[in-house]
Amino acid sequence: MGKPSSTSAETAARLASLTSWDADWSGLRVVVAGIGVSGFAAADTLIELGASVVVVDASVTERTEAQAETLRIVGAEDVLLGTGAVERLPTVDGAQPELVVTSPGWRPDQALLAEAARRDIDIWGDVELAWRLRNRRGKKTADWLTITGTNGKTTTVGMAESMLRAAGLKAAAVGNVGKPILDAIREPVEYDVFAVELSSFQLHWENSLSPVASVVLNVAEDHVDWHGSYESYLADKAKVYAKTQKACIFNADQIETERMVEDADVVEGCRAIGFTTGVPAVSMLGVVEGMLVDRAFIDERRSHAAELASLGDLGAMAPRHMVANALAAAALVRAYGVEPAAVKAGLQAFLPGDHRIQAVATVGGVAWVNDSKATNPHAASASLAAFEHVVWIAGGLSKGVAYDQLVADHARRLRAVVLIGRDSSELAAALRRHAPNVPVFPVEPGQTGQKRPGDEVMANAVQLAAAHAEPGDVVLMAPAAASMDQFDSYAHRGTAFIDAVRALAAKGTSEE
Repeated sequence: MGKPSSTSAETAARLASLTSWDADWSGLRVVVAGIGVSGFAAADTLIELGASVVVVDASVTERTEAQAETLRIVGAEDVLLGTGAVERLPTVDGAQPELVVTSPGWRPDQALLAEAARRDIDIWGDVELAWRLRNRRGKKTADWLTITGTNGKTTTVGMAESMLRAAGLKAAAVGNVGKPILDAIREPVEYDVFAVELSSFQLHWENSLSPVASVVLNVAEDHVDWHGSYESYLADKAKVYAKTQKACIFNADQIETERMVEDADVVEGCRAIGFTTGVPAVSMLGVVEGMLVDRAFIDERRSHAAELASLGDLGAMAPRHMVANALAAAALVRAYGVEPAAVKAGLQAFLPGDHRIQAVATVGGVAWVNDSKATNPHAASASLAAFEHVVWIAGGLSKGVAYDQLVADHARRLRAVVLIGRDSSELAAALRRHAPNVPVFPVEPGQTGQKRPGDEVMANAVQLAAAHAEPGDVVLMAPAAASMDQFDSYAHRGTAFIDAVRALAAKGTSEE
């Protein structure tokens, strides 16, 4: 006979008490949904804290089996792999679980999570768990600066981290950027502050965060398939502002983000701070005569502005959205007390990540640019806007978004379009409607028997683009779609593009 489950009231009281590393986590019955980067970190942490943990994941691969074996060795009660493992809620230590900790990508209507919700079992994300564990006896508690948005999150988090370090602070970029927050919390380093990248998925599952400053960089239709509607997506993004202590930072060029701040329940005294790529008003950051300036965090803001950096400090290829990201990062760190000189030094030291408007080569007067990170129309639009004459490589997994506005806004720039993706019919239809005179060249899906069919797809796409580009054009790979239909990831897609362009350049050199 299994152990009796605790009452809902007892469980609720216990979960409410779990607000530090040193709270009593021992014996807490937890199901961890997912064995990826964040799921593994959550399970490993909870096991270290003495909780009874069962981990589930649908994937059965060499990697997941190795992860499962590691978790069993360190003390997981069980690790269940395979599609059947995620269809219903398992017992833990012979009883109903008291808590489910889910990986960010798991949708709320997934069978196991839906069952937990029906049973009134609390569901936390890895971010909620990390926030509750941030306080630990004998160790400095790092402050959080939180960043979300449809696009630009990783760049902004990296810029903020660079500025904070330039100010002499022990800072780390964590969260959706790559390093799980839980791993950073468990490191022996005593961090002063975290720059935390949060996806809409992560925000959906959190309820306790109280950051020093927060920002929504921008919003556009994305992940509608996961959230169920654009309105639900916006509601989850807006959660980043809840309980903010000092500054809610919004995009003054996008009214939706300002409304989110207006509706947010924040700590008394928290300020609303805007950023704009135009001339800033009072309590805003913006651009004046090629300088990034601050009219928010200075005493004489009604009549003066503090110079933070020049546009040149952002590098030679700094499109408008990169300037916006820099201003958002500057607003976050200025709210935290960082001086202007450190903002400038941080921007000068910052190196943008790969696959983000990355110049690859110039071949025969044609520039080749990799923006594989442009996984939705909003990101692709920002990328297209940076160039005048474009041969556009686009397409992939659409995630339920529309392309009409994107094509209509940039039809005049398009020399030709090369379509990748197993099904890019929606993008093709938008091109027929709004750019009927632009030639469109679909790429065959590739040989499915190949180990990485995406490599062949991209090589063919590059050959087609080269055939239709003219000197002075830019061949831009900004797909406006996710990559998983033909590639392992957006990074694989970008790397395949780089390899194909370099092969093209080498061939051109050998033929001279």
